[in-house]
Amino acid sequence: MKTAMLAAAILLAMPTLAFAQANMSECVEAEDQAAMSECAGAVFEESDKELNKLYKQIELRLSDDPDTKKLLVQAQRDWVKFRDAECSFQTAGAAGGSIVPALDAMCMDDLTQSRIKDFEGYLNCEEGDLSCPVPAAD
Repeated sequence: MKTAMLAAAILLAMPTLAFAQANMSECVEAEDQAAMSECAGAVFEESDKELNKLYKQIELRLSDDPDTKKLLVQAQRDWVKFRDAECSFQTAGAAGGSIVPALDAMCMDDLTQSRIKDFEGYLNCEEGDLSCPVPAAD
C-alpha cells in the first residue's frame, strides 16, 4: 500500500511522467516496487510494439520515395536518442533509487504515446496535403 501511495505522490509531482494509457493506472496498484517496475515496463513494451507497427506502415507508404524514407529512418533514430536522453533527464531526481526503472518506463511510454499520435497523423493525411511527408493511402 505504501508503494502505491508513493507512486501516486511521485506521479502528481512529475506531470511529464503522467500515465498515457489506461492500463498504466493498474501499475499503481502493484504491491511492491519490483511489480510496479515490471508493470510499467510491460505497458511501455506494448506502446513500443504499436509504434513499430505504425512505423512499418509509414515505411511501406514511402517505398516509392527513397529520399523521404531515408529522412524517416534518420528522424526515428534521432527521436529514439531524444526519448532516451529526455527520460534520463526527467528521472535524474530519483537517480540511484529503486523507482528509477518504473519512472523511466513511464517516461518512455509517455513519449512513445506522443510519437504514436504523430505517426497516426501522418497515416491519415489527406491527398494533396503538402505539409504531410507521407502519401495518402490508396
